[in-house]
Amino acid sequence: MATTPDARTGRLRAWMLEGLSDMGKGKPSRPVESAPDAGHRGQRWWRVMCLTGVDYFSTLGYQPGIAALAAGLLSPIATIVLVIVTLVGALPVYRRVAEESPRGEGSIAMLSRLLSFWKGKLFVLTLLGFAATDFLITITLSAADASTHLVENPHLEEALHNKQVLITMVLIALLGAVFLKGFLEAIGVAVVLVGVYLALNAVVVVTGFWHVLTEGHVVTDWTSALTAEHGNVFAMVGVALLVFPKLALGLSGFETGVAVMPHVKGDPGDTEEQPTGRIRDTKKLLTTAALIMSVFLICTSFITTVLIPHEEFEPGGKANGRALAFLAHEYLGNTFGTIYDVSTIAILWFAGASAMAGLLNLMPRYLPKYGMAPHWARAVRPMVIVFTLVAFLVTWIFDADVDAQGGAYATGVLVLICSAAIAVTIAARKAGQRGWTIGFGVISVVFLYTTVVNVLERPDGVKIGACFIAGIILISLLSRLGRAFELRVTHVELDEMAERFIQDISRRTPRFIANEPDNRDIAEYRDKIEQIRADNDLPTTEDFVFVEVTITDPSEFEAGLTVRGEVLHDRYRVLTVESSSVPNALAALLLHARDTTGGARPHVYFEWTEGNPFANFLRFFLLGQGEVAPVTREILREAEPDRDRRPRVHVG
Repeated sequence: MATTPDARTGRLRAWMLEGLSDMGKGKPSRPVESAPDAGHRGQRWWRVMCLTGVDYFSTLGYQPGIAALAAGLLSPIATIVLVIVTLVGALPVYRRVAEESPRGEGSIAMLSRLLSFWKGKLFVLTLLGFAATDFLITITLSAADASTHLVENPHLEEALHNKQVLITMVLIALLGAVFLKGFLEAIGVAVVLVGVYLALNAVVVVTGFWHVLTEGHVVTDWTSALTAEHGNVFAMVGVALLVFPKLALGLSGFETGVAVMPHVKGDPGDTEEQPTGRIRDTKKLLTTAALIMSVFLICTSFITTVLIPHEEFEPGGKANGRALAFLAHEYLGNTFGTIYDVSTIAILWFAGASAMAGLLNLMPRYLPKYGMAPHWARAVRPMVIVFTLVAFLVTWIFDADVDAQGGAYATGVLVLICSAAIAVTIAARKAGQRGWTIGFGVISVVFLYTTVVNVLERPDGVKIGACFIAGIILISLLSRLGRAFELRVTHVELDEMAERFIQDISRRTPRFIANEPDNRDIAEYRDKIEQIRADNDLPTTEDFVFVEVTITDPSEFEAGLTVRGEVLHDRYRVLTVESSSVPNALAALLLHARDTTGGARPHVYFEWTEGNPFANFLRFFLLGQGEVAPVTREILREAEPDRDRRPRVHVG
């Protein structure tokens, strides 16, 4: 029997939205994450280190060239400064971040706890903008550098000339295809890629040092030129400190290291509240990766500086963006060089995997929760398509140029490291750890200086970051506006008294009065009942339950609802609710009352809100109150399409 188009469409939709459940109907949505609980029980920390390592270690493909362009003859000294900052600054910061946010949210989660209301949401959106800059540019820059290695391979240079943009887009599309299919096997692939790549780099480094030893004049030439150019050691260190911000790409692995933290297996006794083993092993992951990378950075910056003529690092030079590949071809032959190129291309291509995993861990965790992304953004596959299309756009804008994307990449990396340093400083201060507070405070100042210098020297980076931020905020606010009438209460809990009220009133026609609490004296409730009866022409025999909603944080989009019952003045039954939105709380309570009492249709009574309707809607959108009656009715209409089962709304 032939498959109908509708059936095929239904299967495609189910596949795209796999794991997505209906929000606000008792089953909170959650994305099909690449985390352990999505299909496996996690991996050993050293295997997960390879997943973050495809990003971190792959920077060896271009970092020596960037260092040579930025620092010239001072490249090895500037790299030593970078390593010191890595081991003394970034590593302790991110070890603390892993301890404070073991689910991979990073410093964004730590800082978001400090701020509430809309300022907190906008702050998080800003950090997400820089995170998007970091991770997306990781994908595009790594793919662009992979295509550079492919295009400039001596065997392929003529055939692939001027096809770098196309090749980069193909590599990005292949990465997206991996995530569309699934990501359970990715860690195994990462282990192989990292193992082979580091082994080949070790061969290149050993060969490079052999040539340095056998050609002793290269070191003498380098030191003589260095002394002639900078005079003394203090001047060299000073200049190295000044150019350090340009080398910030060498810090890129820490944010992705925390982002992939949910993959770490930990101990059998770990719980979501106390994942002690996961935290311990993630610290091992971060430390081991930093030490391996530090050794390679120092060694590669030295051999590339003394063995490669500086003009080859310039745009158009054979070592531009591929310094170690240049040495592999130069000293080990084109066969080994091609093997090295293939390994570099593979790891640079797959470097986007850890970045994509970071995006899929962060964006669905925050944006749908804030109501600032469509409902489908909780599913992985639609988000993979979105991120892949954005990566295509970035590649086209930058013409797949590695150097042109360096500023944006460094800006994203440094802003996130700054936020992490500030977050752990605040955490240490709150914990009463004076020594750590001072230490993290100094590290924060260093990274703030580095970020400011980088922004001043390469403003294109912050401009690109600002575009991501503006895009995220604009789309987020439009999404929030589009979902304004969505029922977003995940569950309703009633205390014993509230349950008794609802069960009792359901024996008749359940009637609720929405009341904005004022003095809560006997006159307020008596006058309210008389007004409702007069406005709606109800007999005196009808009885009511008051519902009073107190606004908590109106910027929150979805949450559970806790309802408490109390009797005031020995006669008036009152249900008190705390919520971010009055209409949503009332709609959720009415639907819950109907469903738990055998389908009795509740009635709710309102007063019309005074004032301009548009101004009242803005009050609802921003403050969770305002145009309550019509918004409650609209939320009920969207949540319950059957008019015969929909709670009834009366306004007088």
